[in-house]
Amino acid sequence: MHTGTHTMRKNGQIEHGMFIMPFHPPDKPLSQCFDEDIELVIRAEKLEFSEFWIGEHHTMKYESIVVPEVFIGRVLGETENIRLGPAPICLNQHHPAYVATRLAFLDHLAHGRLNLCFGPGSVTADQELYGLDPKQGGAMTFEALDVILNLWQSEPPYEHNGEFWQFSLKEHVDEITQIGYIHKPLQQPHPPIAMPGLSRNSYSLKVAGQRGYAPFSAALVAGNVLADNWSTYATAAAEAGREADRSDWKISRAIFLADTTDEAIKLARNNSVGQNYEYIAGLLDKGLGRGVLKRDLEMSDADCNMDFWLSEQIIAGDVDEVLRRLLLLIDEAEEISEERHTDLLDN
Repeated sequence: MHTGTHTMRKNGQIEHGMFIMPFHPPDKPLSQCFDEDIELVIRAEKLEFSEFWIGEHHTMKYESIVVPEVFIGRVLGETENIRLGPAPICLNQHHPAYVATRLAFLDHLAHGRLNLCFGPGSVTADQELYGLDPKQGGAMTFEALDVILNLWQSEPPYEHNGEFWQFSLKEHVDEITQIGYIHKPLQQPHPPIAMPGLSRNSYSLKVAGQRGYAPFSAALVAGNVLADNWSTYATAAAEAGREADRSDWKISRAIFLADTTDEAIKLARNNSVGQNYEYIAGLLDKGLGRGVLKRDLEMSDADCNMDFWLSEQIIAGDVDEVLRRLLLLIDEAEEISEERHTDLLDN
């Protein structure tokens, strides 16, 4: 799935990025899939997109990039300016010390063009493969993130005794041979960090607001849930004594552009965008449920279908229609989130 990400600058302009899960038909050769994804990054840079994000999934034939950091390493030599980031690194599925070492390495390899996004893995098959409890994903993610940041900000000896991970590096630290040291990233104190938001009252966005990470709203959520994402983030930031900056907010949307709106809608229904939403809805039916896709939680699952998604999550049309939908989305997100944020602070 290819979706656009949009970040509002302080001067009112919008920066454009791109996010891929990616999404490819299972019968397409994997090498062809990866070549097409690489070409997409190259084209995004030529079109002056500011950033490119790559998802991580381990057991899905439709979503085939298992290690986004390797993909990023591959495209670094093909690009010069575009910033690149995994979105997210599924921290509950990796040892945090290993993540810290490989991301520090990648940041230097990228000459500081690395962005970061951290979250729990949400694919139940991935979790089963690694013997993980999905209910512990959030707690594991934030423990791992704390470990990573601590390793980047400290010198040996290293030690951690947490709920999910325990390790130490004491006995084999040698100053003469410089063994036992974990590299720090090029960007100090760390590359820019974003946290994904999907649900209403998102816990990850609360943590992002508290800590000053960028909020990253997923393409799946309805417009009013986008507003909820921002107000959740902004309220948590205010409670932590931070001022939320709307220019940090990343909003992802599936955008399908054609010469005419009818053509765009037809292609969205029958091409990869439409197929992907049908696919995701099927996945949600087996886990979280379709509530994350709905504007109104009272909406029936039957009504939460392609017709609805084309009016809500998917923006399909000619240039004028796409601009109209984007402006409506911005207006709704700003109006509702500002009202709710003000109400919460007043209370």
